[in-house]
Amino acid sequence: MTDTPPRPPRRPRYAGTHPRRFHEKYKELDPERYATDVERIAATGKTPVGSHRPIMLAEVLDCLRPAAGETAVDCTLGGGGHASGLLDRLLPGGRLIGLDVDPIELPKTEARLRARGFDDDVFIVRHGNFAGVDRVLAELGVPGADVMVVDLGVSSMQLDNPARGFTYKEPGPLDLRMNPTRGEPAHVMIGRLTEAQLAQVLTENADEPHAELIAELLKRKPITTTQALDRLVRTGIAAAHSHVGKPDLKMSVRRTLQALRVAVNDEFSALDALLRALPRVLLPGGRVAILTFHSGEDRRVKKSFQAGARDGVYSSVAKDVIRSSMEETRANRRASSAKLRWAVRAR
Repeated sequence: MTDTPPRPPRRPRYAGTHPRRFHEKYKELDPERYATDVERIAATGKTPVGSHRPIMLAEVLDCLRPAAGETAVDCTLGGGGHASGLLDRLLPGGRLIGLDVDPIELPKTEARLRARGFDDDVFIVRHGNFAGVDRVLAELGVPGADVMVVDLGVSSMQLDNPARGFTYKEPGPLDLRMNPTRGEPAHVMIGRLTEAQLAQVLTENADEPHAELIAELLKRKPITTTQALDRLVRTGIAAAHSHVGKPDLKMSVRRTLQALRVAVNDEFSALDALLRALPRVLLPGGRVAILTFHSGEDRRVKKSFQAGARDGVYSSVAKDVIRSSMEETRANRRASSAKLRWAVRAR
């Protein structure tokens, strides 16, 4: 009697035809092996989980006009989409310095770009916040940048992974830190702030119309997960407005998460520091392009560029905001809220 050979392990399958949980989407999390499946998902206008699609890449490159031999800085390396497009145009002779505050995604992006053949001579990586870009350039002995790009959006890799605490669609900690090794998570910050301070955060960081009510709800019942926040905001607002129409509950949840994220990461202070540093780090004739994703960011960039143009710091700035094309928005829904502005340093 011969021994029956062991059956090979069955390959993993989706739980149902449309799995919802992040860790079940093994095809999207292994795009090299399941390229056809991932392409089919992307063709529907969705961003496959764990992947990155650079927003308005063509428009950014058109504004920046990178040329061979120039020095570029990508202040928010993210998934490396904008950096990759820049590097292709900077060579031969040019180089790109990439910064990112996220210690989890930064090594992955660096590995992908290294695999494309970009070594240390042309691609320099530093972990840190873009608020300190002038210090980074000084440490590297780089006199300034010809080209600079800043993408202020949260990357798809951060949004999709519930363990990072940026999404309410799956159970996850109410964290919201770009760098989970520093600072305090959102649920700790909520416990520390007063009700009035929380309402101010929600108003200033996200223009939330129900800021006072949400602040009261957050202080009334301690929560530690994103889904608990989702339930608290939805049920609380719905109960308070049961006789006066139907408010957009989903948008209130999104605005609340946005406001808390901005506060946890001190994003507006970092952006203000970067805008102050731009005249020092851009070489004469240097170009900068900044992608924003909500009104608080866009207002700061617009006013800074306009003031710089009046003072002669910038020779030209974008007169109107640039939005993603209809084709891109249809193919990548996360591009719908993006706004692009640019400026050129005076010579």
